Amino acid sequence: MNNLLSSLILIVIISLHPSGSAIARDASDTTTLVYLCKIDKMIAAPLWRSVKKSFDEADSLNADFILIHMNTYGGQVDIADSIRTLILNFHIPVMVYIDNQAISAGALISMAADSIYMRPGGSIGAATVVDQTGQKMPDKYQSFMRGMMRATAEAHGKKPVVKDGDTTWVWHRDPEIAQAMVDPSIVIEGIVDTGQVLTLTTLEAMKYGFCEGEASTIDEALANAGIEEYTLRELKLTSVDRVIMFLVHPVVSGILIMLIIGGLYFELQSPGIGFPLAASITAALLYFAPLYLEGMAENWHLVVFIIGIILVMVEIFALPGFGVTGVLGIVGIVTGLVFVMIDKIVFRFGPSGDGVREVITAFSVVSISMLASFLLSLWLSRKLFSPNRLFGSLALETAQNRSDGYVSFDTEKQKSLIGKTGTAHTVLRPSGKILVDGDVYPAVAETGFITRGTPIVVRREEQGQLYVVEAGKTE
Repeated sequence: MNNLLSSLILIVIISLHPSGSAIARDASDTTTLVYLCKIDKMIAAPLWRSVKKSFDEADSLNADFILIHMNTYGGQVDIADSIRTLILNFHIPVMVYIDNQAISAGALISMAADSIYMRPGGSIGAATVVDQTGQKMPDKYQSFMRGMMRATAEAHGKKPVVKDGDTTWVWHRDPEIAQAMVDPSIVIEGIVDTGQVLTLTTLEAMKYGFCEGEASTIDEALANAGIEEYTLRELKLTSVDRVIMFLVHPVVSGILIMLIIGGLYFELQSPGIGFPLAASITAALLYFAPLYLEGMAENWHLVVFIIGIILVMVEIFALPGFGVTGVLGIVGIVTGLVFVMIDKIVFRFGPSGDGVREVITAFSVVSISMLASFLLSLWLSRKLFSPNRLFGSLALETAQNRSDGYVSFDTEKQKSLIGKTGTAHTVLRPSGKILVDGDVYPAVAETGFITRGTPIVVRREEQGQLYVVEAGKTE
């Protein structure tokens, strides 16, 4: 357990430390340095990590340009918003090469770049916000997306256009067209009719100012941008990066939730501290640490989860039975797990039916994980430890009967303890251990619960089991 915790701490320290993979650029090197960043998968937490590291490394290398190789159908809106903001505020010029698709959140990210180049037959747009089932979200979510698309287009300002000797200023990227990629009610004559969400082809994007040029390859895109001689660099992920990106994958997160909940459940079913609690704590570290490092988990998520763990520990070691403290602890644990899964965009709109639906969905995932963990544990115990199974030899099958001379205790010595006094060596609720004449014995409290250190009297012995009461109590 200690070795595992040490390894986890080492992972966190290494992940916080600069990767060291970037080699400083030679000051005498006048070749244009282009840093390549790939967005070619679902926009989610793992991608956000690689994008941030790419931009940080490009900065450390004093790159001249960042080129985003884009091909995605979208993903999480909050992650896309974070990438969009990073691009808009970055001091190094950012180009995007759309290699086929920049749909939904991909369109938002592409529009934040200083220039866009597209493969023939590519497309950009269709940025309507949908839920996990593909259903369109209510208008307040669309309004939020419309605002981001409009603001992103406006961030690139206006450009002069000379016609018939007169100069007029027009938007570099028309905010109305950007909004039409979200809102089907927007009508722009000659571009989009009502009832349709706008998606632009490569030629249409060039015509309406959303693409600087057509290119079949990255080399051609850079040539169109006027970059002839260049050095291309790309992020090389370390083993630690791959581990963290693996841990924040939704499927892995679900498995970790199963281990957290299942471990706590089985720990409550057994006395003392054992493997289930160790597995639960380890899974919690693996679940929360990457999310917290990547900014996906808020401080209050961790606080509520840790308070829940503390309350469960208090219930296990300090209080009799299983009562309010244990229930509150489990509620805290489940709350921390549930709310870390919810898109932060939901909370920007305050309480609503859709927010409740998000909470219910996340709670269902945690509940299903808990049930699946319990059923899987039962199934594995039968499959692995039953006779003739893989680990069947580890299970004790032979009965050691008293008639055959097997005894687990000295019956005469046990009987000689009747009437003697001692102290509760552990909490008895009702089972536990007592200390009599310097020796420790298992015992059961007849009163149901005796705290540790309380003076006791051995009342009786039945079939090797000692029964005790608090000293001074005769009932």
